[in-house]
Amino acid sequence: MARNEQLIRQHKLLQLLEFSRFGRTIEELRFDLVADLGLSQLHARTVRRDIEALQVAGFDIQTETVDRGRIFKLGRHPTAVHEIAFSATELIALSIGRELLYPLMGTQYWQGIETFWNKVQEAIPEGVYEHYQRFRKVLYVSGTPAKTYAKHAGMLKTVNRAILEHRVVEIEYQPVGKPPARRRIEPYGLAVHQSSIYVVAAAPEVSEASERLRNWKLDRFSAATVTDDYFKPDPDIDLSRYLSTSIGIFSGDRSTTVTIRLGARSASYLREDPWHPDQELESIGEDQFLLTVPASHPRELLPKVLALGGDAEVIEPQEYRDAVADVVSTLHQRYAD
Repeated sequence: MARNEQLIRQHKLLQLLEFSRFGRTIEELRFDLVADLGLSQLHARTVRRDIEALQVAGFDIQTETVDRGRIFKLGRHPTAVHEIAFSATELIALSIGRELLYPLMGTQYWQGIETFWNKVQEAIPEGVYEHYQRFRKVLYVSGTPAKTYAKHAGMLKTVNRAILEHRVVEIEYQPVGKPPARRRIEPYGLAVHQSSIYVVAAAPEVSEASERLRNWKLDRFSAATVTDDYFKPDPDIDLSRYLSTSIGIFSGDRSTTVTIRLGARSASYLREDPWHPDQELESIGEDQFLLTVPASHPRELLPKVLALGGDAEVIEPQEYRDAVADVVSTLHQRYAD
C-alpha cells in the first residue's frame, strides 16, 4: 500500500511542478499535496525524498533560491518526452475529441487534456496550424450537453484516490425522488456514459454477489470522504465486461435479450446508429424487421423505443413490453382531451 501512495504522491508532484510557472517551495508543495490528495498529514522530508527520487529517475527538476526561499521547478527536458510531428488531420481529430469531453471541465482529466492541447499548439509549425484552422471551420461538434463537473472536482479526486488504494468511501448520495442518505461504497472504477460520470462501486451491505456492484452517478454526490478502511478487490470483477452487457448504464454480470419489431424506417435508423455492438437486425417480411439487443433494465430501453413511436413494438420479454405499455397508457390518458 505504501508503494502505491508513493507513486500517487510523485505523480501529483509532477503535476504541481508542471502547472507552476514560478516554482514552488517544499512547504508549498507539501500543503498542495495534503489538500489535493486528502492526506491527514505529510512531512516535508517525505516531499523532499519524492523530489530526489524523481530526479534520479531522470526528471529535470531544477532548484533556485528566490525571496521566498528555495524553489523547485520542472525544466524543459524531462525524461521520456519526445517531440511528435502532428498533421492538420491529426489536429482536427484531437480537437474534436477535446470538444466531446467538455463535460469533464473542472476535473483533473480536463486539466490534463488542456495542458496537452496547449503543448501541441505550441509545438507545431505555424503553417500546419493555419492549415488546421481553415479546415476546422467547416466541421462542428454538437450534441454535447452544457454541463461540467467542476463543482465535483474535489470529490472526483477523492474517489480516484480510493480506487487506486482500495479504500472504502463514505458518500452523501441522493437518488432521484428520494432524500439524501449516507452510504459506504467500495469503488472499482469510473465510467463516462452520455456525458455523465458514474462511479462503479460495490455496496458492502449487499450480500448477493450479482447485486453488489452498482453505478453511482457523480451528479448525485454531495460529499465524498476516504475512510481508513480498506477492501479486498474481487478478482472476478471485470469492468469492461460488466459495462458492455447493456445498451445503457444499467450494467451487470448478465443481460436480458430484448426482441423488438421495427418498421423499415426505424430499421434504417438502427443501421445508421446502432444501440449496441451485439445487436442483430433481421428482415421478417415486407417492411418488417426484428431487432434483438441486450439490456439490463426496462428504463434504459424506454426512451429509445418511445422515440421511434408507432414504428417500434417490444415483443419480449413481457416485463419490458409491460413497461412500455404502462407509459403509453399513461400518455394516452394525459393527452386524451
